[in-house]
Amino acid sequence: MSRQITLALAGDTMLGRGVAEALAAGPRARLLDEAVVEAAARADLFVANLECCISARGERFPDPDKPFFFRAPPAAAEWLARAGVDCVTLANNHALDYGAVALLDTLEHLAAAGIAAVGAGASPEAAHAPVVLEAAGVRLRVVAATDHPAAYAARRGSPGVAFAALRHSGRLPGWLRDAVAPGPDADAVLAAVHWGPNMVGAPVPAVRAAAPALLAAGATLVAGHSAHVFHGAAGAVLYDLGDFLDDYRVHPTLRNDLGLLWFVTLDADGPRRVEALPLALDYCHTRPAMGGEADVVERLLAERCAAVGSRVERHGHRLVVV
Repeated sequence: MSRQITLALAGDTMLGRGVAEALAAGPRARLLDEAVVEAAARADLFVANLECCISARGERFPDPDKPFFFRAPPAAAEWLARAGVDCVTLANNHALDYGAVALLDTLEHLAAAGIAAVGAGASPEAAHAPVVLEAAGVRLRVVAATDHPAAYAARRGSPGVAFAALRHSGRLPGWLRDAVAPGPDADAVLAAVHWGPNMVGAPVPAVRAAAPALLAAGATLVAGHSAHVFHGAAGAVLYDLGDFLDDYRVHPTLRNDLGLLWFVTLDADGPRRVEALPLALDYCHTRPAMGGEADVVERLLAERCAAVGSRVERHGHRLVVV
């Protein structure tokens, strides 16, 4: 049997607005329950989607139709490190909210905190470049991309994110196919993609098309985010990780105040076990879901997994996808 690692995967982690106000207390701000931090620490690597920039500078991106702009203070980088995050993905629709200067600050703050970042950069080559993480003797290449907005794409002389036009066909651009292709630098490849619309309960057709294309191109595991609610998982695809930390208004049906911290044990051939810890997202604070909250998370995950051809078993405080 080849060597295995366990990944902790968190979806949209928004450290702006109300969360940024809480971070005014510094990197020791209690935004996560200690039980959540301890659960993530038991994994070999912890990867999260950082849905904001980290900077004290910048001006709002000039888009009159954009409703939300997220910026965290510099203390956020150290807070992420204290939470045990090893790598963040920046390919999303908020990394450039306060312009190029704030995006470049984000990269500097994360590097100073010892956190790897992928999916954004000063040039297209830098934005598209993967990072390779190593734990327990396993090398994991992390590739990040987003299907929106095109205006945030890195261009010559213009910092930005790793954009992939997946929304209509699900076809992979050449750079993304190359980035997930097997190679001597890594034993496994994680493709982290910010895709599809907000506030939908299931993956849209373009996402359903892009996921197998990523696996066919060489990805060992595909983990999506963007909907702000978790979707089902099947095989080597976690269609949407859901939200992890925020200050958002709660949708009464989709229940974006409930989430999951995912754990995937994988080797070079793919996932060996996929499970998740049910979470409750209070205002600017995330904790384990309790009692009836956990029951609702289980019901929703079971329904959403059934829609993609898998099922869910409850093992103690964890939900296992089979």
